[in-house]
Amino acid sequence: MNKNKYKIFVACDTVNISKVKDIIKKTKKSKLKVGYKFGLEFFNSKNGRNFLSGLKNEIIFADLKLHDIPNTCASTIKAIKDLNVNYLTIHISSGLDALKAAKKVANGIKLIGVTILTSLDDKALKKIGFKMNVKKLVLHQARLAAKAKLDAIVCSAKEVKMVKKVFKREIITPGIRISKKIKNDQKRILTPKQAYDNGSNWLVIGRPITKGNVKNNIQTLIDHLNQ
Repeated sequence: MNKNKYKIFVACDTVNISKVKDIIKKTKKSKLKVGYKFGLEFFNSKNGRNFLSGLKNEIIFADLKLHDIPNTCASTIKAIKDLNVNYLTIHISSGLDALKAAKKVANGIKLIGVTILTSLDDKALKKIGFKMNVKKLVLHQARLAAKAKLDAIVCSAKEVKMVKKVFKREIITPGIRISKKIKNDQKRILTPKQAYDNGSNWLVIGRPITKGNVKNNIQTLIDHLNQ
């Protein structure tokens, strides 16, 4: 197995530090290239920030999904510079000015543009008030991310082939399920193998790895990819 071909961010969606330590311990020596994603839940927890400030030699993905005016987005990035974050998310719907302002201060942090969340589908977009369907809106946002010179983009694996035509950097895909029968709160899902075949660079995988026996789940993922 080519370790650099199969890259995953394990979503550490918990505030339990002991659980996070266990996830890292049981995944970092796998045959996959592994990074760790921490979201708002963890960053806003009592001990989350302190834990991240002491985490060394790991690939850290801060999934903060910034969505604000340009000054606030830029100021937030400056405020987390001490955490040695490698990747950071910002909603593309924040607008081109906010994306450029964030990119200007990101320096060594790779800025990831978030398209339409994988928990949403055409029906959900219509309820929000969007007139475009998911595919058209994601493609439009991908062009905006390219214009802002973002380092990566987040989209469903179902949209990767389309996005790659207009965005030439890293593509990160959540909504990954080894068994497509188990969707949880996701709508636009594919298997890991399908996602890599479509051209994803990184997969974001949470519950299929972290729920239950982590070592067994990692091995199940590796077996799936080797099929």
